[in-house]
Amino acid sequence: MKIDSSVKSTTSPGAKEASARPARQAGTPPAPQNSSRDDVKITSLSSQLQALESSLSNVSTVDTARVDAIKQAISDGHFKVDTSAVADRLLSTVKELLIKQKG
Repeated sequence: MKIDSSVKSTTSPGAKEASARPARQAGTPPAPQNSSRDDVKITSLSSQLQALESSLSNVSTVDTARVDAIKQAISDGHFKVDTSAVADRLLSTVKELLIKQKG
């Protein structure tokens, strides 16, 4: 195997362009390419949403006393299911879902 001893240039076309750019100091961010600037504005709605979120985080989603009472009634055999109330609520939920799906 013959080794070619000729030296080839190692600079690429992009390297010439990079050397033509002004040097910037290390640690400084590059200059923005676009001179337009986006402004961010936070309205009072943001603070209202934060207040609502914090107030809702303190509200219990489960009534543990009611759950315990139902558990005890089931254990004692005194719990009775109101089938008409269950059916009415089920139909109401289905209606709400259908309305949301249409809109």
